[in-house]
Amino acid sequence: MMEKIIFIETGVGIDTHGQDVTKASIRAVENAIHYNSMPGLKDFLPGQSLHNMKVHVKLAVPADKDLVDLDRIKAEIPYGEVTVEVVEGGMATTSGIMLEEQADKNDLMYIVNAAVQVGY
Repeated sequence: MMEKIIFIETGVGIDTHGQDVTKASIRAVENAIHYNSMPGLKDFLPGQSLHNMKVHVKLAVPADKDLVDLDRIKAEIPYGEVTVEVVEGGMATTSGIMLEEQADKNDLMYIVNAAVQVGY
């Protein structure tokens, strides 16, 4: 667990076709972290090292949480010790069309919410 949370970023990711909850989760994490620059973060971390950073990713998914590939989620975070928690949530709603060439099993799109906590 984290001793101190420095900041939290949130994001949303959608997989419109293919019903891939991991793809939607990766997009949610990317949405949460891609527009950030943290040039002074090292000053707040023990030993002033990014390797001492802890990152906790919490995902709310609308499908079986065991379908989320945790290693692929962790790979999205470039530094620190990363943990991933998956809970029920998000949304499954119609995309309005089923496209076999997009590997659709049905007409659902998955929407995932992410909260990325950074601290030490």
